[in-house]
Amino acid sequence: MKRRTTVISAIAALALIGGGTATAVALSDDGTPSRSSVTVKDDGVSDAQENANEAKGARITAEDAIAAALKHTPGVAAEADLDSDDGRLVWDVDVIGSGAARHHVEVDPGTGKVLGSHVEKDDDDDDPARVAAALKNASTSASDAARVAAAKGTVTSVDADDDGAVQVWEVETTSANGVEHDWHVDLRSGAVTVDRGHHGDDD
Repeated sequence: MKRRTTVISAIAALALIGGGTATAVALSDDGTPSRSSVTVKDDGVSDAQENANEAKGARITAEDAIAAALKHTPGVAAEADLDSDDGRLVWDVDVIGSGAARHHVEVDPGTGKVLGSHVEKDDDDDDPARVAAALKNASTSASDAARVAAAKGTVTSVDADDDGAVQVWEVETTSANGVEHDWHVDLRSGAVTVDRGHHGDDD
């Protein structure tokens, strides 16, 4: 699963502190700074410990973060990632709204509050209209995928596989000891299978 730094957070932080150390700051809808309530230790720890800290720190599940983002920005959820930016934890949820605009919505993993949102500019070959059409016709939503995959561990990422035809959700879970596992959740049946395209820790 791809991990993304929170671009708007970094921009807002730099604007606020004049070039100092960036922290996870988002701009709320009224333009005021809004920070995540959850901090995690990500310096001087192993990748597994960092993963475990992030998974444990998120009291709001992927399913609930997606619901919060959709309440704030109506549309179709295409992606949700639990990510930390300089120790501040956020859920990054992508919602494809009207006009096929891709909205990036940040949700506090401690409270479920929407911290801010902005419209993302396409920077690759992704076609939001095509992805939205495929997801609207799917029997399994991002929330559904997060819910069924939660039986495998703490869900830290849900992403519509948009390489060609959208057929599965790619879901990442993290175990209590920080080991990550990758799964496919079928758009139609909701069946969960191991993602064979990723090597390593899958059971």
